[in-house]
Amino acid sequence: MRQGKTRELTAAAMMTALMAILSQVQLSIGPVPFNLAVLGAYLTGLLLPVPYAAGSVAAYIVLGGFGVPVFAGFSGGPAVLFGPTGGYIFGYLFTAVLTALGARGGMHPVRTGIWMAAGLAVCYALGTAWFMAVMPYTLAQSLAACVTPFVVPDIVKGVAAYSFCKVLSARMAKAGL
Repeated sequence: MRQGKTRELTAAAMMTALMAILSQVQLSIGPVPFNLAVLGAYLTGLLLPVPYAAGSVAAYIVLGGFGVPVFAGFSGGPAVLFGPTGGYIFGYLFTAVLTALGARGGMHPVRTGIWMAAGLAVCYALGTAWFMAVMPYTLAQSLAACVTPFVVPDIVKGVAAYSFCKVLSARMAKAGL
């Protein structure tokens, strides 16, 4: 295995672990807990090429699906994955992949930001549709409970992830890494 591939696989595994850790930083505010998993998805997309970002988040989802307590509140298993918040969990995959697509060829702030927003929009759409299929909520009730309270914090997470990765990549370039 060449050194670059080993480095990317190691980074992908570390991002899977980071998502599991960030998911535990949570605040229960309703049927969908506020946590930092979206921050993990953004960081994964910004730091890894598309296939590794997809693999990293897919590993997070599979681990949780098999019962490893990587989801919010140290939860895991099929009941969580296919429960009310499952669509948002699967949506993290789209957030990471679309963010990675936006970061290809350098992290231009507007282009990357648009792709990050698109990833978040897909996560919200999938999560909300899934939530409505599992819970007796209307679209308006679902948006009020599962999207509206999260929009501003998720945008802040995106800006924070982008800023951190810009600084990190500049320092790594300066160090010759």
